[in-house]
Amino acid sequence: MLKNFNGRPSLATVLKASTVAGIAAAVLATGVPLEITRSYAEAVKVQAPAVPSFANVVDAVSPAVVSVRVENRVNPVADNNDGFSFDFNGRGFDDLPDDHPLKRFFRQFGQDPNDQQGHSRRFGQGPNGPGKGRLRPVAQGSGFFISEDGYIVTNNHVVSDGQAFVAVMNDGTELDAKLIGRDPRTDLAVLKVDGKGKKFTYVNWADDNNVRVGDWVVAVGNPFGLGGTVTAGIVSARGRDIGSGPYDDYLQVDAAVNRGNSGGPTFNLNGEVVGINTAIFSPSGGSVGIAFAIPASTAKDVVADLMKDGQVSRGWLGVQIQPVTKDIAESIGLSEPSGALVVAPQPGSPGDKAGMKAGDVVTALNGETIKDARDLSRRIGGMQPGSKVELSVWRAGKAQSLAVELGTLPADQKDANADDNNQPQQPEAPASEKALADLGLTVGPSDDGKGLAITGIDPDSDAADKGIKEGEKITSVNNQEVSTAADVVKVLNQAKKDGRTRALFQIQSSEGSRFVALPINGQG
Repeated sequence: MLKNFNGRPSLATVLKASTVAGIAAAVLATGVPLEITRSYAEAVKVQAPAVPSFANVVDAVSPAVVSVRVENRVNPVADNNDGFSFDFNGRGFDDLPDDHPLKRFFRQFGQDPNDQQGHSRRFGQGPNGPGKGRLRPVAQGSGFFISEDGYIVTNNHVVSDGQAFVAVMNDGTELDAKLIGRDPRTDLAVLKVDGKGKKFTYVNWADDNNVRVGDWVVAVGNPFGLGGTVTAGIVSARGRDIGSGPYDDYLQVDAAVNRGNSGGPTFNLNGEVVGINTAIFSPSGGSVGIAFAIPASTAKDVVADLMKDGQVSRGWLGVQIQPVTKDIAESIGLSEPSGALVVAPQPGSPGDKAGMKAGDVVTALNGETIKDARDLSRRIGGMQPGSKVELSVWRAGKAQSLAVELGTLPADQKDANADDNNQPQQPEAPASEKALADLGLTVGPSDDGKGLAITGIDPDSDAADKGIKEGEKITSVNNQEVSTAADVVKVLNQAKKDGRTRALFQIQSSEGSRFVALPINGQG
């Protein structure tokens, strides 16, 4: 038996410690000499928890990851007083104070000494004029081989302003690269290097179905030009919409991603690419553990199209859509706030030709439920032009089916906009004025007789809370066109008889058209 020393805790307490640190703490409590504790530490076989190592994954994938150097022609610095040269040492032009003499100078002469990513550039006026100087590095990012014959995936925003590209491999080898194609909508681009018969180490795409929140991931890239940098973390979330476009469906990871990591891969522990790093949330400009990656399911189809044709052909429906909120769902009799609400079909578009109307809610595509407007955009965009699809729509309280043959999304396609025609208005009949005033709206006839111009908004009303503004126009209520306040009141009364507590107002502005659901309780 082990005995106590001077009434202190028994040395048996030491033997019960589960870690070396615990043993050391117990030793301090007992005052046992250090040479004695060594034998105790040896007697206690401390089993440290298994710590995952990413070394095998890194060894396997590192040869496939490259640094992408983007070059452009900038004005050469002259050897005489006709030229000038400034180096901001990594500071962006916008970082300079507004009253800085250099900032005033460049603004006066219409020159920006930084590219869009804030990388340092050298500018000067030489004998060849602007844009005819030597190629100089203007941006940098990351990329990775997706085939053994030299195709490289990176971000569109890395290469978009470049005239020449260099892929720097992990062993320092520099290879000239050619831009094959890029897709601004998903921020993806493909480069190609000529290995002169050499077969490159490449990586494969992961299956999105096997990517779970909490899985370990490893990011490899070129942060701040350091090259060959590895960071690790987990998948923090899936399906993130960061407002960058209609195809937002990002993975969120907490592996450290910084400037220069753009276009680089994020791997699972099998060495498969689960995403392409494209953006970070960073109030400080550096990593704060919130990075966003384009998922493999999105990237592999886009990359395949770029490798084949140099561009991406997307299906096109040609309708402006918005999400279905709970209030909107209630106002049109939908049981739940899902699907995509059609704001306006573009004249002559496939949706227009198929008979789609403002106020329709697309609830399913080829029998598969549509979650929201973003879901519809992604699914239509993922189909080939010319595809024939069946849309399930909710119209006037009933479900209908429409057959549509998709067109090709134009390269410069924008949402349909409507003109906002507002002129000084004539007063409405007192009864109608009161009815709409209860909604927080003051209206008058439009100059073309179509719709009602909004001439005033009660700042404490639901209409104001929903973002309706003076100067906009009401074109329909519950999908019925209105041109007078009496028309609106008639529709509202019918909605109340049907047991509705909200009505769906179509609002038009100079920025386009949208739907807003307003409560109608208490309307006469």
